[in-house]
Amino acid sequence: MLEDLLHLHWATYLLIFAHLAIQSLLAFRVVMRRRPVGETLAWVLIVFGFPVAGPLAYLLLGELRLGQRRAQRFEQLFTPVRDWLQQLEDRFEDTRLNLSTSCQQLSQLAERTLRIPTLPGNQLELVDSWEKSFHRIIADIDAAQSTCHLEFYIWHLGGEADRVAEALLHARQRNVTCRVLVDALGSRKFLGSALAEKLRTAGVELQAAMTGGLLRLPFVRFDIRMHRKIVVIDGRVAYTGSLNLVDPRHFKKDAGVGQWVDAMVRIEGPAVEPLAITFLADWYVETSAELTELRQSGDARPQPKLAEAAVQVLPSGPAFASGAIEQILVMAIYAAREEVVLTTPYFVPNESLLMSLATAAGRGVKVILIVPSRVDSLLVRYASQAFKGDLLQAGVRIANFGAGLLHTKSVTIDGQFSLFGTVNLDPRSFRVNFEISLAVYDDSFTSQLRTLQQRYIDQSELMDPVAWETRSAGTRIAENLARLAGPLL
Repeated sequence: MLEDLLHLHWATYLLIFAHLAIQSLLAFRVVMRRRPVGETLAWVLIVFGFPVAGPLAYLLLGELRLGQRRAQRFEQLFTPVRDWLQQLEDRFEDTRLNLSTSCQQLSQLAERTLRIPTLPGNQLELVDSWEKSFHRIIADIDAAQSTCHLEFYIWHLGGEADRVAEALLHARQRNVTCRVLVDALGSRKFLGSALAEKLRTAGVELQAAMTGGLLRLPFVRFDIRMHRKIVVIDGRVAYTGSLNLVDPRHFKKDAGVGQWVDAMVRIEGPAVEPLAITFLADWYVETSAELTELRQSGDARPQPKLAEAAVQVLPSGPAFASGAIEQILVMAIYAAREEVVLTTPYFVPNESLLMSLATAAGRGVKVILIVPSRVDSLLVRYASQAFKGDLLQAGVRIANFGAGLLHTKSVTIDGQFSLFGTVNLDPRSFRVNFEISLAVYDDSFTSQLRTLQQRYIDQSELMDPVAWETRSAGTRIAENLARLAGPLL
């Protein structure tokens, strides 16, 4: 009996030692990855603070593993896409953009990090509601003559989303090439539906992005998602923005946050081509298609100048320069002299974004952050509330939107230029998900976007700093604990 107990003790000590060794090795790996300090400390805390679960969480979620095949396809893309984008720059090298100093510097930073130039001569239409967005997209699909390319995070069955499917079926009857790329997790129910099978049978090329499974968990990080929303029709007209293929009347009705509120931008002109290239690159990575074949059949071709808006397409994600979109956003805020207005559904800022907003308010810039009163993630809700207190003290005005889950992602700077697309103000959008944004150096479009933001403000309630300070001790504790996980959300 005594001998058995001794063996048991030694086995226990061996397990404890092995666990501590694993924790130490993982913590050392976290430090050597040289990520932002807040993210590094959060992972070290998780690895040491949660036995078994902490190391397992890091092994599953701690590193941006795309999978060997997907990483190889991205690597194969680099040179041909770089050369393709260089042609865009050469095509307009004699065109004077007439940008302000701030816009020139932002454009230069974006081009150096993401390799896509600012393109002149675009015609932009801000589509300020989901109803109008579906109407315009369906009308353009109905008018398509050669290609319809759609890329979304979520396709949810029901309502206007089903009408998009009907438009694609009609397009196939006209022999239009239709390619649809949707995220494997976000569109899981749709991909297994009868409607998806009907589209495939009709000849619509339907592809899941960022696929994975239990057997691939050690090799592919399952929560890297394709969060882009892109529509390109005939290589002539494009859309991007925050709207998924979701009719808000049918989506997450039991979440208790109201209908989702979105906006899109319709683009004609030279900026359509880099959006088309982005779609084709994503399609190439997720399929067995060859890039030469896609260039011939993808309608990514030069477009004429139609108006005055200068636009820079900004794709971001794990395959791009680390933190590029975050640098662009922070620089835009530091460039502000009079006003910064931001809308986002999920607000979990890192240190650089938090400091840029607080600093802007401290130097007299009017900073307004518009967020939903309630979001569909309890952890994000508490973490976001913790950061709001810091900004209130710095003089930032925070408007809690009460007419649904405000999903529009937008930034306007001094009424002169704007950022618009799919990026939330959180670490996941900055570093984990594949996103698409536009930098628009045009005061006319920015004015329209600022008008929409004001409409959101008019439907919001400004946070009261005094009332904020009287919240309960339990709420404060929950917020501060959630804030520790902020760098990982």
